[in-house]
Amino acid sequence: MSLGYAEKLSFIEDVGNVGMAEFFDSSYVLQEKIERLAKMIQKLFCLHLQSKHLVVFTGAGISTSCGIPDFRGPKGIWTLQREGKPLPEASLPFHRAMPSITHMALVELERAGIVKFIISQNVDGLHLRSGIPREKLAELHGNSFMESCPSCGAEYFRDFEVETIGLKETSRRCSDVKCGAKLRDTVLDWEDALPPKEMLPAEKHCRMGDLVLCLGTSLQITPACNLPLKCLRGGGKIVIVNLQKTPKDKKASLVIHGFVDKVIAGVMHLLSMQIPPYVRIDLLQIIVTRSLSADKRFVNWTLRIASVHALKATLPFIKSIEVTFSDTQKYKAAILHEQPFNLKRRTVTTESFEIFLKLNLRDGCGCLCTQINIPFGFKVLNDCFNLKKDSVIQNLREKAIQVLGCGQNAMIERKTIIAPRSEVTVHAIVTNIKAFESDGLSNGEVKRLRGSSINGIMTCRKRSNSRKRKSRF
Repeated sequence: MSLGYAEKLSFIEDVGNVGMAEFFDSSYVLQEKIERLAKMIQKLFCLHLQSKHLVVFTGAGISTSCGIPDFRGPKGIWTLQREGKPLPEASLPFHRAMPSITHMALVELERAGIVKFIISQNVDGLHLRSGIPREKLAELHGNSFMESCPSCGAEYFRDFEVETIGLKETSRRCSDVKCGAKLRDTVLDWEDALPPKEMLPAEKHCRMGDLVLCLGTSLQITPACNLPLKCLRGGGKIVIVNLQKTPKDKKASLVIHGFVDKVIAGVMHLLSMQIPPYVRIDLLQIIVTRSLSADKRFVNWTLRIASVHALKATLPFIKSIEVTFSDTQKYKAAILHEQPFNLKRRTVTTESFEIFLKLNLRDGCGCLCTQINIPFGFKVLNDCFNLKKDSVIQNLREKAIQVLGCGQNAMIERKTIIAPRSEVTVHAIVTNIKAFESDGLSNGEVKRLRGSSINGIMTCRKRSNSRKRKSRF
């Protein structure tokens, strides 16, 4: 979890049980339980040859392998705070954390039509970043990377952590020209009620659930911890995967004490399903503004490399930018170290050349740098186009997967602005890629289930596209 987020929360004396003991099933018991869980999923979605309702309920335990500390474990944030010890340090900047095996397995299960809905208590944004559709996700406590418009309801998923929590106004406005209202952060503080926009669909899907799979959550504090229980009235079952015991264990049909990643990797292996790689693609815009000098002999131009989220927003994945030119004899190179990244130059009106931008990426990105070339001339192209963004990004993703490396980039949009005379291009950059193995357990710990029916799950795949005190992990 972002330690900055924890520090922003209002002080509260009672944060529930902390320093909870961890339990680990033996390798034999763990294998047997993983097989049982795989069979439960298989029975729901293949033997009946009809779509059943699997809901997943997640907590901080699915993100600890991403380098994000939890709250209540032996080295959790609340545990260490109560003991007066220094807080844990995240291994990566919060905004560069990458989804885990579990996050990406859930993406594949959702794409296959198996997981119908995900309810999360996490604010790390990793479910959305992994590729879970927003309409299939309820984020009960908000999202540290999301802003929303209180007027029109528009949401903005950022590549930087929003500076406030507690549903406060931020420094940005809604980009809808018909609205323009001040945006608010979406992360709840202790006193804030669970938002109906997230709570109502969560309750609905839990009531519909044939199986509610609880992953990495202590299920301690109401009302969120009671959501999985709503499936029981309709004959549904609960499965809990967590290292600590929970108050709901007695209500569960199966309780697994093991690392969530290992359990989910084992289940995916038994279901003959691949865990897709994670590919992160970040966006930036390049703005070239031109104006004639008073004697009309020269072009005064400004190069700006900016965030697509707001001109004044930082580019958190860019460390510095080296600018060079195709005609090195006439034009001096420059290195831009400080944001905003701006460069001002003057050239004669008849000249054209290329600007070479070497973007040096920050720690947490999967490569050191990438390069973008920008053609420059006095004449501004009047044609605007918006390439098929989804198609371009998908091609970038596939290319990154083929070479198992990042740094590839592509232009996805170009537009011209009359005043001031400018050309704006938006570029997508692959900044991280992470591949996974479906079988996350050591050799011999998981055996493939016998019989061909377990593989039959592949035939079921289909692509899919009131005030209460809020719970804490």
